[in-house]
Amino acid sequence: MDKRFADPIEKVEALRRLRRLAAIARLMDTAVRIPGTGIRFGADSVFGLIPVIGDAGGALVGLYIVNEAHRLGLPSAKLVPMLGNIAVDSVLGSVPLAGDVFDLFFKSHRRNLQIILDYFGVHPDELHER
Repeated sequence: MDKRFADPIEKVEALRRLRRLAAIARLMDTAVRIPGTGIRFGADSVFGLIPVIGDAGGALVGLYIVNEAHRLGLPSAKLVPMLGNIAVDSVLGSVPLAGDVFDLFFKSHRRNLQIILDYFGVHPDELHER
């Protein structure tokens, strides 16, 4: 993990929070694999089947991830693209049928998690419990 957390207790707490965000992103974007394919989907794709409400629910979860990133200390230059990912996912995902297909491939929560991990210099393998 990058040296952005000089205090060992702060680093442990940050890793705990990052693990929680990784679990949420996985649940929302890649929890289930379609057998025989490399295609994965999650709750965001399922929620998206419910017009308007489903995409709004996915956006709220995305905003929670952005808020946590802000609380962890990410600068605005990183938060703005994260908000853009949520906006793209919400707007394009709300298009009937085409939006459902779009949701299978545009994984905004995973993209946003990667922005956070890159900022802190954390490899996804570091998030696994040991």
